[in-house]
Amino acid sequence: MANLKDISRQIKSVKNTQKTTKAMKLVSSAKLRRTQQLSEQAKSYALKINEILSEIAYRLSMHHEDHSINRAFSKNDSPKVVDIVVVTADKGLCGGFNMATIKEVRKLKDQYEQSGAEVRLRIAGRKAIDFFNFQNIAIHDSKVGLSSAPAYDDAAEFIKEVFGEFNEGKTDKVIMVYNGFLNMLAQELKVKELLPISLDTVDTSVENSSMLEIEPDDDEEILDDLISKYVDFNMYYSLIDSLAAEHSARMQAMDNATNNATERVNDLTVEFNKARQAAITTELIEIISGVEALK
Repeated sequence: MANLKDISRQIKSVKNTQKTTKAMKLVSSAKLRRTQQLSEQAKSYALKINEILSEIAYRLSMHHEDHSINRAFSKNDSPKVVDIVVVTADKGLCGGFNMATIKEVRKLKDQYEQSGAEVRLRIAGRKAIDFFNFQNIAIHDSKVGLSSAPAYDDAAEFIKEVFGEFNEGKTDKVIMVYNGFLNMLAQELKVKELLPISLDTVDTSVENSSMLEIEPDDDEEILDDLISKYVDFNMYYSLIDSLAAEHSARMQAMDNATNNATERVNDLTVEFNKARQAAITTELIEIISGVEALK
């Protein structure tokens, strides 16, 4: 049976770990509330800009015989170059949050490479960067610190090259992969085809149509500006959504760790009591034996 001092030392160590995990859970909970509010506000804007952009693009396409108005809306079922924009956390201790995204990225990468396409990874988040570097998988572009402290200007700067190369024809498709916030207890893996933009979901019925009136002569200027904002804000929203999900996952992980530490302390306490009882019993037997020997 283990020494009493060793068990006591283990109990003290586990209790210290328990204090740390409990504190981290509280910190993540507070950060989650702030980030969740920001995410909900950003989501409303993102949905609206997507809706407006799709409707304008659809209406302007009616003025073109080939229904093609911008490369950003041209479908490409056989892309030669695919950019995958990946968002993960800079830190760990959040369960399988980062690995879920990394596994999906590897799956997509293999699928496109099997079809003959070149896949380029553009990563925001230390965890994915470290993983792919360790696996000797080439990273086209990377940024640390962006996912842990999202800012619109930084997000726009990161995605600027992606958008520029797509417009120049160097890239045929841009896919965004990240783990988004679903609720306090769950995260949702999101795979979004950022470019080209699909018009399949546009509701063209009169009763659901907005009051937008677009002059065909201004279509290129309007679309270029809207598409740029669409790409920039979707990048920014993915960072906020991922950060909220990260705090949610870390809060769960730390809660599980705290519960496990509590169970471990209870088990060690039982073991300590048994060891102490055994030691006392041994001492009593020795005393009684000594007394009997003196008789």
